[in-house]
Amino acid sequence: MKQEKKEKEGWRELPIGLILGAATCLNFETGDWRSEKPIWDAEKCTHCLICWVYCPDSAITVKDGKVQGIDYRYCKGCGICAEECPPKIKAITMVREEK
Repeated sequence: MKQEKKEKEGWRELPIGLILGAATCLNFETGDWRSEKPIWDAEKCTHCLICWVYCPDSAITVKDGKVQGIDYRYCKGCGICAEECPPKIKAITMVREEK
């Protein structure tokens, strides 16, 4: 039996004032909210995972205890990851989002 691929809705389709249950963020790619985006420099990164801990959108991808990058489908560009990255390292910088 072949299953149809479900089209994901965007955040603009949400009713105003809607309260959602747990894990519904997987249904809504909210990355297009950004005006700035974080750029991760793999060569500078020490994989301390501070950015991962502080990211409110779970947009920092980690595998085997090491940062792999940023999932821009969910990153809203808040800049917390860049702010929390240790000053001596600065592996994450914010840049203006170009559409």
